[in-house]
This record gives sequence, C-alpha cells and structure tokens, in this order.
Amino acid sequence: MATDRYGSDVLAGDWRVPKNGRTQPVEATVGDVVEEVMTGWCGEIVRIDRDLGTLDLEDRHGKRRTFPLGPGFHLDGKPVELTRPARKAPIRSSRTASGSLAVDTVARVARASRIWVEGRHDAELVEKVWGDDLRVEGVVVEYLEGVDHLDERLREFGPDSSQRVGVLVDHLVPGSKESRIGADIARGPLGGAVLIVGHPYIDIWQAVRPDRVGLKAWPTIPRDISWKAGVCAALGWPHGSQSDIARAWQQILSRVTSYTDLEPELLGRVEQLIDFVTVD
Repeated sequence: MATDRYGSDVLAGDWRVPKNGRTQPVEATVGDVVEEVMTGWCGEIVRIDRDLGTLDLEDRHGKRRTFPLGPGFHLDGKPVELTRPARKAPIRSSRTASGSLAVDTVARVARASRIWVEGRHDAELVEKVWGDDLRVEGVVVEYLEGVDHLDERLREFGPDSSQRVGVLVDHLVPGSKESRIGADIARGPLGGAVLIVGHPYIDIWQAVRPDRVGLKAWPTIPRDISWKAGVCAALGWPHGSQSDIARAWQQILSRVTSYTDLEPELLGRVEQLIDFVTVD
C-alpha cells in the first residue's frame, strides 16, 4: 500500500467553519440564559412574544431588554438562531370555571325557564363562570336593566311550573328597594314559579374579590358620587365617560377565571337559581 507522503488535504471538508461552530436554529424557551452578540447583553429569557417576534432578556441585576427573535445569540457558548416556540394545544381542564365536572357534550336546546339578572355586567360575569354549566343545562340568561319593572316583565313572560324564572338582583338587603319588590312578587300569584335571590353588594363589581384588582377592600363611595366612577377613581383609572366605565369593567372581568375569584355570597345564589330553573 502506497504511503501518502504529503498528508491529507488541509482544504478538504468545511475548513471555513467558525471556532464555535455554525449557527443552529433553536426554539426560544423561557428560562434559557442567552447572550445577544451585538450588545453583549446576557440574561434569562423571561418572555416571548410570538406575534411580535421578540423576547425579553433579564440580566442578573433584574434589568430587562427586548430583542428580536432570529440569529445573533449565543446559547451555552454556541451561536444560535432563536425561533418562535411551537404553539401548544390547550390542556382541557377536567373542571369548568364554576368547579363543576367538565363533560364533552353539545349545548342542550334552551329550556323555557330563564334566569334574569339586572344588567349587562351581571350577565357577562355569570356567563364567564357558569357558561359551560348553563349550556349543558340549556338555561338562557337575560338581563333586565334594573328591577323597577320586574313585575311587569313577569306578567308578560307568564311563569308557571313548566317555565320558571330565577332572578338575581343586586343589593338585596333588608329595607332596600330590591327587597321590597322581591317580597311583593313572592306574595303574589306568580310567586310559586319565581325565585328572587340576591347578593348584598351595591353592584356586581363588588362580587369580585377585591384583591384580584389590587385592593384590600372595595372603597366606600359617598352617596353623591356614582359608585362605579368612585371605584375607578380610587383605582386610578379613567372614569369621565361611559366608555371609561365599560373599559374598567372589562379590566375587572379579565381578572376572573373561576369561581375562586368571586365572593361566596354570589356563588351560592347563582347555584340556587340554576337548581331552581332546571327542576323537571
């Protein structure tokens, strides 16, 4: 066998490869520590925005900077191109937001019976926490825009044993207007097919635990000031228009993910109404 007197060809293979290797695509992962080459910023990936194509790096002093995903990073001393993390299918909870056992079923055809609440905010909160349960049971929630005309609405609806009405009202405390209206209806001819229950709060906002919006307790608002506007002012939120109030409610509602974010005085009343209107 002939001997190669001159050795191997030094130009054979990938002789231009950098010392630390070529850039490799790597999925960005929260918790990884990387270095941005151009600035020398080194930190932990604490946030990734798939839509904007950016990530936030936090250094050892707690300072953060935002960088675009892509090439120009070092991970474990190796050059990498950080890519968007793959979307993960949501994990279906075994429980609904109300704490009930989740079941795979289509919504039931709506019952004749109804649950009525005072306003839009009440309806949105009930839907967010009990929506899955109500669809399974076929219960429709409607809002009244106040209880002043409740007696008239009931006479139009005509509740009886086959189509009951459960009513949730705010500020149902002794001596209140709401309690007097409820007592009159309960004593009347429609009382057997109507259940009126309520919570003690001035507004449904108070049924959300105050710590969910950064408060130790909901503030006491003077009677000559709109309660919702006063709450927004206490939170430092805009409150000069109805649009401001609507945005404030959406901010509060976004902090509610399950029944654990609500006060028990509301939880029991809604469950009571659902039981009442679903009795066969």
